[in-house]
Amino acid sequence: MEEEAEVVKPKKNGGRLCSLCNQRRPALKRPKTLEQICKECFYTVFEEEIHRVIVDNQLFKPGERIAIGASGGKDSTVLAYVMSELNRRHNYGLDLFLLSVDEGITGYRDDSLETVKRNEIQYGLPLKVVSYKDLYGWTMDEIVKIIGLKNNCTFCGVFRRQALDRGAALLKVDKLVTGHNADDIAETVLLNILRGDIARLSRCTSITTGEEGPIPRCKPFKYTYEKEIVIYPCHVVAHFCQSYWFYDQVYRLGIYSPNAYRGFAREFIKDLERLRLPRAILDIIKSGEDFRISTSTKMPEQGTCERCGYISSQKWCKACVLLDGLNRGLPKLGIGRSRGPNGDRQREMKQSNGTRNIQSKQCGTLDF
Repeated sequence: MEEEAEVVKPKKNGGRLCSLCNQRRPALKRPKTLEQICKECFYTVFEEEIHRVIVDNQLFKPGERIAIGASGGKDSTVLAYVMSELNRRHNYGLDLFLLSVDEGITGYRDDSLETVKRNEIQYGLPLKVVSYKDLYGWTMDEIVKIIGLKNNCTFCGVFRRQALDRGAALLKVDKLVTGHNADDIAETVLLNILRGDIARLSRCTSITTGEEGPIPRCKPFKYTYEKEIVIYPCHVVAHFCQSYWFYDQVYRLGIYSPNAYRGFAREFIKDLERLRLPRAILDIIKSGEDFRISTSTKMPEQGTCERCGYISSQKWCKACVLLDGLNRGLPKLGIGRSRGPNGDRQREMKQSNGTRNIQSKQCGTLDF
């Protein structure tokens, strides 16, 4: 379970005061700066730093429709609350919506969707839920029964990303915001470096991505530490702390991904924090931003999938390739390097003599 912020115990004889207001006793040592501050100042700087990120990066324009990716975990729940508060306080003029994806994981997503439905009522934000079953004809429970635990993250990641885009299109929003925090981005930087995927560093550290597509994605929490996201709702959003925190930590990597590679990067970052290096997370992000790809390096040109029309650099998008493999009884088709609709399929088809050909459902069809 995640370490909590260090609580500052006041000394009997006077003691120190909050390093920001110099009026109240400090209640915690801020994880991001190690400053000893009172809880009132913490709430203020937490919200205002996010506001400055939004303003400085010009993330939104008045009148835009914004979908908030809502999973029911701590990040998306705090994001929904903070976005709602800042929109009201600073008059952003945004129309906010909650967007959730039901992957079809029994005992996990069905419970978290109840949390999102409570958020809909508490924050007064309209909710839209899209499901893997409706979009692809499969649930993650069904996929795991066939593929096993080893490669299921590939399916879930690809399907979830596209499902969010499909849901955002249904809501006719201008942008999609997600609760990715500084820790998440630092982890992704480390993973891309370890994999030698330097070309992805620019994208994973960008505060706005997908600008070439129909619906850009924004990360208002890009510079917000996970520990501070944990501290914030336990006092400001009183109903949050009792159940959401436990749920979010139990399923931090998901019940189908207990040994996900990302977990190793996360532990490394936490080790750096334990060494009292508060800027380690921001330094890793800065390192990712500083990488530059040679101008002679040709990046894949983005087109559209011939099958479903989703953005893709290949003839078929990754979701369609994976879905085609599932429907043909070849679940490992498309895992690993990207493959088009042909490629290794003939070789894999020879290995599947006698496999029943299930009627294929086109990826992303919205017939629900």
